[in-house]
Amino acid sequence: MQSKEHWDTVYASKSSDHVSWFQPHAKLSLRLINETGIPADASIIDVGGGASTLVDDLLDGGFSNITVLDLSATAMTAAQQRLGSRACAVQWMEAKEGLNKSPGPVRM
Repeated sequence: MQSKEHWDTVYASKSSDHVSWFQPHAKLSLRLINETGIPADASIIDVGGGASTLVDDLLDGGFSNITVLDLSATAMTAAQQRLGSRACAVQWMEAKEGLNKSPGPVRM
């Protein structure tokens, strides 16, 4: 079974709050982000965010430039449904499998 297929199956067969890694709030991640002192309009990408509640807490904290990247469209759909109309404030990106080679250095 491919990774994408695996995660889609997990989130199709269980609700996001019934998986072993569920957290009602990603407190440590949120604390670390807040401690950086970045402005509320800074770009934040939650890699592997799927159905995580970190996006909820970021929106609640006033962050406005959030992207969630995950292999599983099913997991992201669960998060979008949970967020309701607030999901429109987030950019959702479905990752592709097999992208394990670096394209080269990233210029900032």
